[in-house]
Amino acid sequence: MARGQRTAEAEAGRGSVPERLLRAATRLFAERGFESTSVQEVVAAAGVTKGAMYHYFGSKDDLLYEIYGRVLRMQTEHLVEISSRDVPVAERVHAAACDVIVTSIANLDDSKIFFRSMHQLAPEKQRSVRAERRKYHELFRSMVEQGQNEGVFRSDVPADLVVDYFFGSVHHLGTWYRQGGQLTGDDVGRHFADLLIAGLRPQT
Repeated sequence: MARGQRTAEAEAGRGSVPERLLRAATRLFAERGFESTSVQEVVAAAGVTKGAMYHYFGSKDDLLYEIYGRVLRMQTEHLVEISSRDVPVAERVHAAACDVIVTSIANLDDSKIFFRSMHQLAPEKQRSVRAERRKYHELFRSMVEQGQNEGVFRSDVPADLVVDYFFGSVHHLGTWYRQGGQLTGDDVGRHFADLLIAGLRPQT
């Protein structure tokens, strides 16, 4: 038996049914693509039946939606906590910028799969994801605006553009970052956050 097959079978037996399904779907979607992976292949890799899958997920669409949704929910929880800290706004923006990079890299397959396949979701699911992501961006933007109002950040660049610029870089991570390279996720998070803050400082 091949090592990869043994590893997949060992993973299939761990965790709750939803966890096993999501783990299997993430691996298969990353390897084969969303379109080329069948529900039968997902349930076989997860070691469950179709009936068990449909108890938790109504369709393959729902698996794709949840793969990204769980990451976005986690990042939103982190951002809510960071934004409520009683520290200077620059520290909060730095921490938030670092966190979204670190968590995106830690869940890179999830993000890559979703952005590659989001257009294949049903329209209502696409709208739901965009709405949830917009809430995250709006909270991040509100901290940038606070820094601008306090004179901590430059105000000649619209906060919306700052958010679009930064998150464009975040969404691009999957095209170049490789595990095991010279930079860890923490390194990249710190560097990106430092660059963001440096770019926001008022010009002298």
